[in-house]
Amino acid sequence: MKNKMTDLRDHLFATLEALQDPDKPMEIERAKAIADVAKVLVDSAKVEVAFIVAMDGDVTTTGFIESASALPAPQTATRQ
Repeated sequence: MKNKMTDLRDHLFATLEALQDPDKPMEIERAKAIADVAKVLVDSAKVEVAFIVAMDGDVTTTGFIESASALPAPQTATRQ
């Protein structure tokens, strides 16, 4: 799946930046529409998390929220 929660965050921050643009600020109605769509996405993510919990964690990811197992392993520093 192409769109992830990280993409949603990026869009929301871009909206905030556009609202604050002194030369050409985003229209309030457009920003409200973006916020409304974001709320629906967040609500669906909450349902997704509830589903994973209800399945006792047997479902590691549904493709929308990146799970720890789907993320790259953190780099650890090696001692010299």
